[in-house]
Amino acid sequence: MTLPTPIVLDCDPGHDDAMAILLAAAHPAIELLGITTVSGNGSLEKVTYNAQRICALANIAVPIAKGANDPMAGKASAAPTIHGATALDGAELPEPTFELSPLSAVELIANLVRTCDRKVTLIPTGPLTNIAMFLQAHPELHDRIEHISFMGGSTDRGNWTPYAEFNIWADPEAADIVLRSGLPLIMSGLNITHQALATSEVLDRITKLDTKLAHTIVDLLKFFADTYRDVFGMPDPPVHDPVALAIIIDKTVAKLVSAPVSVELTGELTRGATVVDLHGTTGQKANVDVAMELDVEKFWDMLIDAIAALGA
Repeated sequence: MTLPTPIVLDCDPGHDDAMAILLAAAHPAIELLGITTVSGNGSLEKVTYNAQRICALANIAVPIAKGANDPMAGKASAAPTIHGATALDGAELPEPTFELSPLSAVELIANLVRTCDRKVTLIPTGPLTNIAMFLQAHPELHDRIEHISFMGGSTDRGNWTPYAEFNIWADPEAADIVLRSGLPLIMSGLNITHQALATSEVLDRITKLDTKLAHTIVDLLKFFADTYRDVFGMPDPPVHDPVALAIIIDKTVAKLVSAPVSVELTGELTRGATVVDLHGTTGQKANVDVAMELDVEKFWDMLIDAIAALGA
């Protein structure tokens, strides 16, 4: 019998982060050890509260720890035009049912990695600040990390600036530390997450589950759809973050290509852009498995099955 993959989900909920939490908690191939939060889609207080409320909604009981309030350089920026004033607008959510961990995010990650009987996979779906700080603080635990599968970057254009995706733009210095870590990395950038669209057909499938959880998720995704339509002109919203987890559950859900990836730190117009050398023009050694093509049907089957498993 294959044991589930132990993970720590580092997130900034966020509508798509909420979907990643549900998938991590419900899928039998995953053992969710804990959740850590980082400022990104909203302030640290807001996204941590949102993580607690999603766990209350779906009866998920794992330790949750607050992490970085600001990036490694500069100050945090939020995304209220996409996620709303609370960073998770669109539905009424219950109040938290348990207290936060007294540990910081870095301390919780280190403790979970140190005490797990298997190597742990880290799934960052927000800015990479907590992960970079963990790597810097605990080099002795690097060999206890199986993968870092992150949502961020793009092989193409950006979504926050013309060339930078939000998560990487929010803390490029942290992204640089992770990309240079030498650990096994998987990148799910905009080029693949824009294939994970919550279409009307997807929303209908979730609605037909007819549970409180399902109806709440549909309300959240409808809000998300409205903001994506208003801001980006996209008729359906991309549910970015669960892609990074789905690949760990089943690598056949995506086509991966090994490539050198670096992040622009100083460009006046391109700071935070991921430079993905798909054609080997730099001569650099590949350091990232870059997700390129998504099995959309398999991806949504995973997510909808997770909502069904958790819903009451």
